[in-house]
Amino acid sequence: MKKIDFSFIYQYIVNPKTVGAILPSSRYLSNKMIKEINFKDAKYIVEYGPGTGVFTEKILALRNQSTIVVLIENNREFYYLLKKKFWNEKNFILIHGSAEHVQHYLNEYKIPYADYIISGLPFASLPHNVSNKILSSTLNVLKTGGEFVTFQYTKVKIPLLKKYFSKITLKREYRNIPPAYILRCEPREKNKETLDAI
Repeated sequence: MKKIDFSFIYQYIVNPKTVGAILPSSRYLSNKMIKEINFKDAKYIVEYGPGTGVFTEKILALRNQSTIVVLIENNREFYYLLKKKFWNEKNFILIHGSAEHVQHYLNEYKIPYADYIISGLPFASLPHNVSNKILSSTLNVLKTGGEFVTFQYTKVKIPLLKKYFSKITLKREYRNIPPAYILRCEPREKNKETLDAI
């Protein structure tokens, strides 16, 4: 039986708009979130809102050791948890800040672009202007052919995502509390299934 993460529950109670869920993501959702990452060739992987590091653990386990992984966590308690959890990782950067400033952070560390950006941010509960800033900054740092991968519990923010990404591939994962949609967002045309009509 999975151990209950009381720290996550507490942060949800205290910060429901920014944490977004009462429990961390399941391993099934985690696997689908990172399934399409080309770990062999990816040089820079960014994660927004890693929380307790469920996706992070899998990314670090599968990446090339030379791949630089950047985490941006706005919640102070999660930031310190992640700092303690991954203190010994190489080519690993943990930032206490907001994803809307991703371009500034990457410039600061002389990282030219992101191959992939994985997001655990609850866009449905974030202020509209913050969501727009995050998505605009995301487009600015994604390399040509890069992907933004996020999950949401409803489809309500898909129209917002469509303003920034020309291709969105949708999958569903029911083995999560609550069930979630995984969205792979691409900023340029490719021959893949898209959400042309939702």
